[in-house]
Amino acid sequence: MNDNKYSQKIKELMKEMTLEEKTSLLSGKDFWSSKEIKRLKIDSIYLTDGPHGIRKQSIESEELSLQKSISSTCFPAACCSACSFDPNIMYEMGEAISREAKANKVSVVLGPGINIKRSPLCGRNFEYFSEDPYLAGKMASGWINGLEDNGIQSSLKHFALNNQETLRLIIDSVIDERALREIYLYAFEIAVKEAKPSTVMCSYNRVNGIFASENKYLLTDILRDEWGFDGIVISDWGAVNDRVEALKAGLDLQMPSTNGYDDKKVYDALKETIIKENTIIDEKILDKTVERILYFYLYSMDNIYDNFDYDKEEHHNIARKIAENSIVLLKNEDKILPAKKESKIAVIGEFAQKPRYQGNGSSLINAYKIDTAEEYFKENNLEFNYAKGYDSNSPSIDNALIEEAVNISKDKDIVIIFAGLINSYESEGFDRKHLNLPENHNHLIEEISKINKNVVVVLSIGAPVLMTWIDKVKGVINLYLAGEASVSAAFNIIFGIVNPSGKLAESFPLSLEDNPSYKYFPGGNRAVEYRESIFVGYRYYDKAQKKVLFPFGFGLSYTTFEFSDLIISDASTIAGLDNIHIVFDIKNTGDLFGCEVAQVYVSAPENNIFKAKKELKAFIKVFLQPNEKKTVILKLNKRSFSFYNADTKQYEIENGTYTIYVGNSSRNLLLSKNIKIDSVNYYKKRIDDYFDFKDINISDNAFEELLGRKLNPINVKASKPYNLNNNLRDLLDENRAKYFYNELLSKLDVIFKDDKTDTKKMFESMMLETPLRSLSTMSGNIITRDDIENLINILNNN
Repeated sequence: MNDNKYSQKIKELMKEMTLEEKTSLLSGKDFWSSKEIKRLKIDSIYLTDGPHGIRKQSIESEELSLQKSISSTCFPAACCSACSFDPNIMYEMGEAISREAKANKVSVVLGPGINIKRSPLCGRNFEYFSEDPYLAGKMASGWINGLEDNGIQSSLKHFALNNQETLRLIIDSVIDERALREIYLYAFEIAVKEAKPSTVMCSYNRVNGIFASENKYLLTDILRDEWGFDGIVISDWGAVNDRVEALKAGLDLQMPSTNGYDDKKVYDALKETIIKENTIIDEKILDKTVERILYFYLYSMDNIYDNFDYDKEEHHNIARKIAENSIVLLKNEDKILPAKKESKIAVIGEFAQKPRYQGNGSSLINAYKIDTAEEYFKENNLEFNYAKGYDSNSPSIDNALIEEAVNISKDKDIVIIFAGLINSYESEGFDRKHLNLPENHNHLIEEISKINKNVVVVLSIGAPVLMTWIDKVKGVINLYLAGEASVSAAFNIIFGIVNPSGKLAESFPLSLEDNPSYKYFPGGNRAVEYRESIFVGYRYYDKAQKKVLFPFGFGLSYTTFEFSDLIISDASTIAGLDNIHIVFDIKNTGDLFGCEVAQVYVSAPENNIFKAKKELKAFIKVFLQPNEKKTVILKLNKRSFSFYNADTKQYEIENGTYTIYVGNSSRNLLLSKNIKIDSVNYYKKRIDDYFDFKDINISDNAFEELLGRKLNPINVKASKPYNLNNNLRDLLDENRAKYFYNELLSKLDVIFKDDKTDTKKMFESMMLETPLRSLSTMSGNIITRDDIENLINILNNN
């Protein structure tokens, strides 16, 4: 809103608008559009799901359908693209998505999602970038800039602490201020300050007791006043609890439509304030909100394109390029890769012919086209033998399919097995229960590795998995969910046409129990406690000195690199820290062109305030020809050395010796230098549970001391009188509620009768956990508001 282009027009519109028209702009017209005011020539604006493509509903589809959307390019999901460690390629993705948005008259793409991967069990982790906030913020900034530089608006989400699917619409995320700032808000802060997204989407959950939609501390004090955000805040779909309180807190646009119900609440509150002089809400708050919304409308209306088109094949190739730059080579024993094209090759696994290239849920793209193994080998005049190996819709072992795959694999020079997670194992709407692959995938790999040692496993997963067979195979390639061109990108890497350069954006633990949130995820039926505080991902594994399957930042190449000659500019004073330069050389010492990701970590003195062993503070992807050497210069600043002091409410730097490391993963640090910083020590009472631990086991007293308040129970059985913030799960002991839910399931059966992607399972979970207040809007009015009010009245009055 710093642009004055629309200022005069906004003033004129504000003078013309009635109170009823102002309040009408506070919510959507329908599921995907904002309201128009024809009298004032204010058009409706279309918003649609992202973030790795355009998921615009086709005209004939039902609102709940995820299958019937327009055809568009399915780019790699965030779990994959983050492994590129390349904001420039994220810009390229955002730029391409902007063209598809223009072609479909979409003004806002709902993304990117940058919630931290607190636990590998979160069902929606495939849509998020990383366990590290610095990496997540930088990757999001690239994507946002690519989209918004080309006239399409982004919606940075989900603000904040939406780190699980279990009870995500009502759960209270209980967290200490330091972890909130350093881990869970930092990615948002980077993206807001560096990329200036047009909109930010608030999450469903509570944060320390207050719904995100009405959390003034988040939406106004931090987002607007501290970070300078001047766009609009949009609710996640159905996230608004109290519309008047949300307006006062800083929520601008409520989505989707409530058929005027919540608009009237605001209107009535304002009329009561005006007539009875009861200060429920100041009209100035409404006016400021409407001014922001009008800017959003006017900018959108100026960026709607007629007859805009894009090259679908070009975008498919861009999707492949992003995948090739992001896929991670995890194991390459005996240099089994790159494979020789003249080898006798077996390709095993249905994912080779029916790829799992994206996650399930609101980001589901109706892909333009999907590459397969058969098409790839045909186009490249290569021969292979194929066996299905398993049914991709089931975890059950089919011995006939296993036997066929084993027989085909016996005499081959290399066996390439496509395996991974299926939609019933990970999806938006529910969390995973374990880290295992489906039983039939594991069994297939085990059986083939008994008769052929030259096995390469290609994984299609949205989050870390256990690899019980890791010592029995020679190669492992992690595609994550690499988009519609994932299979051709995988084979380009397998055959050495592309040298792999992806690095893991999250740690792979050896067991679920090793994860720092294991004892505290997903919490109770009312709250989840973030007792591990700042110790997320590698910050914990390094602190606890735990072995991992694969560390954060790890990824192999077909060439080799050498790091040397580290120089750090003098920064002995606090003032000098804003101009500190890290200079070093990288050389490609192999005989192939390749890319290396140089990663800079900072280790801070611990004193009485617990710290991670080291934290990522800079990175760069360097492209090198054989024998080429480049000098890299990276810059750090004060925040690179700071911690958030919850007592003083600001970032501070402690006195002491800091170590700066340079390497190519969090556990392969090749260069280091110490610098001494003259400051003060910010002593506070030491909380012993957070020092020198081997396992996260934080006592109630320690967590309460960290929070600065007493804990509330996280499990509370629902009881009468029931209210709109209860969900159907709370009420299933009541026969009437059970009948109500079963009737709803029967309606879902009709809608999803042809569904083969487990989307119905996702909706069943969501309907069970959605607060009653949101069931009407989120069900596409399958359930009416009268239905809900009648149900509550019946239950409360027996």
